[in-house]
Amino acid sequence: MTRPRIDLMIVIHSLRGGGAERVAVDMAAYWQSRGYRVSLVTQTAADQDAYPIPPEVERHALGLAADSAGPLGALWGNARRFWALRRLVRRQRPAVVLGMMTRGSVLGVLAARGAGSRVIATEHTHPPTLPLPDTWQRLRRWTYARADAVVALTRGTAQWLDEQIPGVHAQVIPNAVHWPLADEEPRLDPPSAPVRRRLLAVGRLHPVKGFDCLLRAFADLTLMCDDWDLTILGEGSERAALEALRDELGLRDRVSLPGRVGNMAAWYQASDLYVLSSQAEGLSNTLLEAMASGLPCVAFDCENGPREIIRDGIDGVLVRPVQDPQALAAQLCALMKDADLRAQYAGRATDVRDRFSTARIMALWEQVFQGREGR
Repeated sequence: MTRPRIDLMIVIHSLRGGGAERVAVDMAAYWQSRGYRVSLVTQTAADQDAYPIPPEVERHALGLAADSAGPLGALWGNARRFWALRRLVRRQRPAVVLGMMTRGSVLGVLAARGAGSRVIATEHTHPPTLPLPDTWQRLRRWTYARADAVVALTRGTAQWLDEQIPGVHAQVIPNAVHWPLADEEPRLDPPSAPVRRRLLAVGRLHPVKGFDCLLRAFADLTLMCDDWDLTILGEGSERAALEALRDELGLRDRVSLPGRVGNMAAWYQASDLYVLSSQAEGLSNTLLEAMASGLPCVAFDCENGPREIIRDGIDGVLVRPVQDPQALAAQLCALMKDADLRAQYAGRATDVRDRFSTARIMALWEQVFQGREGR
């Protein structure tokens, strides 16, 4: 039987870096490798891309992502983005338009109206944790109700969408674990310190990631766990504040912030324990990667995400209450002091390779693309 051809246009604001951006590139590469014609559209210029894109994927960088001056400027900027995307949709007439995140989804639904495309909206964060301006909230309500499908990463987000937007019945499709991990730029080898242990955290240096709380928790552990160091990988607007807090807590010799790296496999392999300190998550790609790499993991049990990956007490630890440095320190200390328990969790953590496998996740996406999805 011949597989129906799927022509797919993926719409996302940028590929500057981040979980949803990485998923967009992975999706484009996967479906292109299956013989489908795929185009990837951003509002930003291509020279800002953080991830390599297969040359066979059609890349459309609209270059319309400049900041707007005031409400009228924002209105004009969004109108230009809409018309540029609509012209592209009309020209390519893709079978499926996949919007990534709220803004990509809203623009995708608006631009594809009347074009005969099947349009899918997606949420990659939990909306209550990252409020939008009123205009975008109203646009989300209007457009999502008119999309052919709405997809969330977690059950909690799907339930929120169903309750908040009349007419929406969201599907749940988690991210596939990126495994095996490919080496990419920038490459930075982890330092060799065979007599010391490494606690690893990865993410944007942004307040929602809770790295300030992590630093305070680690400060409480420095005497009890004096053979452990903390590495936080990532880049973002909070770098200066986090470095100042690190120094204020007297952790300069124990905590490093090397920036963003592309050879993540080497860093997971060189670490002994992974921590996710986020206040909120969609579905953490780095948590999936760490577990697939065989790392025991500790994560705050924030409203969404980690509880759908970690099986508490089986392959990792969920910490409550969220953003409590003492609670986090206590759970980290218990694992830092118990090598056998770390080994038990690590052995079970690799189950995520099957639970979130690319084959399983992409089969769910294919059902949505073809209109055969179930609840």
